[in-house]
Amino acid sequence: MRHHLILRVVTKLLVGTIILFAFYVQFHGDFSPGGGFQAGVIMAVAFILYGVVFGLRHVQSVFPIWLVHKLVALGVLIYAGTGVWNMVLGYEFLHYGSFNPHHMSHGQHWGILAVEFGVGVTVTGVMVAIYYAFAARPPHIGDDDW
Repeated sequence: MRHHLILRVVTKLLVGTIILFAFYVQFHGDFSPGGGFQAGVIMAVAFILYGVVFGLRHVQSVFPIWLVHKLVALGVLIYAGTGVWNMVLGYEFLHYGSFNPHHMSHGQHWGILAVEFGVGVTVTGVMVAIYYAFAARPPHIGDDDW
């Protein structure tokens, strides 16, 4: 495993940068291209890269499968909860007026951020769950059988 030293060091440097970029895309997405889906995929790429280089067992110790499943549900709950909150206060589903009824444009901004955050959390969880599902499958043929 020592022959992968450079790859491991570069991966450790890149993972933090990728996560930081995902947060930038997440929270700057309403002003420029980007948003929840793109940020969720970028965030998942950080964990997938870590898993490809260090192995499934190591990435699952950093980001356990139970947490991945909880994040998928939490993201959907944030997204749907934002719409239900609006309905409880007398607005349409995902109208966002309830976030600031006196200044609707501010309410729109906060509502969009909440919905995009929910989408980002869900997409991160789903992408990592798909990676875990494929990476955990045992190979059907060995490397020598090719």
